[in-house]
Amino acid sequence: MSNPITKTDAVFLKRFAMLIGFLAVVAIVLIVLATYIYNKNPPEANPAREQLVGQRIAPVGGVYAGDTGRAAMQAAQEAAAKAAAAQVAYGGTTDGKTIYDNLCHSCHTSGAGGAPMITDKAAWAPRVAQGLDTLVKHALEGFTGPHGVMPARGGNPALNDEQVKATVEWMVSQVK
Repeated sequence: MSNPITKTDAVFLKRFAMLIGFLAVVAIVLIVLATYIYNKNPPEANPAREQLVGQRIAPVGGVYAGDTGRAAMQAAQEAAAKAAAAQVAYGGTTDGKTIYDNLCHSCHTSGAGGAPMITDKAAWAPRVAQGLDTLVKHALEGFTGPHGVMPARGGNPALNDEQVKATVEWMVSQVK
């Protein structure tokens, strides 16, 4: 039996293997050189790094001790409440239909989470019988009942009390 690889093929394979080996050595040398250069010239540090880290952990990393800390904590809570009050949803509108169309329809048209559908008057009858004040209270504070869950303020904390009440009134007028 004769050798299936000709002499010219063997020479080619030998030279090709040597070329691949040489290129592998060059790649390793370049990696080592790049690592050396990078370690000698580290990137510049952000001068505002400490401030950025402080801002990022402030909500959970605040430490309040003693009377001074208690006052600082109350001031922080008041500032957060003012900021939340300044961000009223949907431009502050008290049009119940507008708020329903933007927020409530996703659950009350599909029945998601056990929400009574706006078209199902039978499902709304026992709820309406509880009275408007109870429905508004459940919409404001949230409610977990045997048939489903109502998140507080429909899941949008930027809604104010008047907006929630107007939306509940509009919905009740639709199911009567």
